[in-house]
Amino acid sequence: MDNPADGRNPSYRALLTGTGFSLPQKVVTNDDIARRVDTSDEWINTRTGIRRRRVASEKESTALLASAAARKALSKADVDPAELDLIIVGTVTPEMVFPSTACFVQDSIGATHAWSFDLAAACSGFVYALSTAQQFIECGRVKKALVIGADCLSKLTNWEDRTTCILFGDGAGAAILEQGTDPDRGILYSTSGSDGKHWEALNCQAYGSRYPASKPLDDPNKIYISIKGREIYQQAVRKLVDLIEECMTQCHLVPDQVKMVIPHQMNARIIESVAKRLSLPDEKVFVNIADYGNTSAASIPIALAECVEARHITTGDIVIFVAFGAGMTWGANVIRL
Repeated sequence: MDNPADGRNPSYRALLTGTGFSLPQKVVTNDDIARRVDTSDEWINTRTGIRRRRVASEKESTALLASAAARKALSKADVDPAELDLIIVGTVTPEMVFPSTACFVQDSIGATHAWSFDLAAACSGFVYALSTAQQFIECGRVKKALVIGADCLSKLTNWEDRTTCILFGDGAGAAILEQGTDPDRGILYSTSGSDGKHWEALNCQAYGSRYPASKPLDDPNKIYISIKGREIYQQAVRKLVDLIEECMTQCHLVPDQVKMVIPHQMNARIIESVAKRLSLPDEKVFVNIADYGNTSAASIPIALAECVEARHITTGDIVIFVAFGAGMTWGANVIRL
């Protein structure tokens, strides 16, 4: 395949060599939620495609889930943690304000030679982090990188608010990227963008510097996730369609060459609308939101790991990751396994 027309001519490729994911033990079904707020399994499933989600316990945290996913990915790639040069964790629910979740992961897995940092792009966090690691590998700075998407959105969820509590779940997914020279494998193209003027459509406002913990909140609900569903739906469908079309054009692909599109699992109806507009058959679009809900930055790497384990995708297949999230942020990656 020709190199994508994005102005780069890398000597190296970022090859994906291992994946893994981790989930909390606790399962919360739609019926469980219906016992707390005015809703039903049918109402939730019809509007979101979600049946159940995993919810972290008090003892489970973002770093714990991220570390478990990392160990699985390292094992699949047959990479020793000490060989890692870089760890990036995409998350908006970090272990604590600082230090970074990536530093906790580094210590937990024994990646003594890696430098580590977090990246906050909400649901686009994994594709942003994958693109970032790609750049370091292609320029020769890094040979082996661990990229993680991990979030515990249940800890920011108001379980009495039916507009949000039905949507979110917790989890972590991880991928190992290694430097290679095969021009036909690895990450072939990445794209990303943002538009901050729409920040109010999806946010969690406390406790940052605008609403610090040291001052009383004018609205106690600012500690929870807030979402404007209709605005998110309209923007997400349009942007995801544009991103997939851009990836196809830049990589000179026709639909038959793409084995799987793995979208961020935000809402099954959004994914269905995108697939319909692009005339993508069901078998080319992976959807697992029914079991996990919206796990933010974790959703794509969890879905990727499931696809690999089930052998829906394998070596040589071309896969597109595509995401849209708070910020607003968006991004996509094209990879040949």
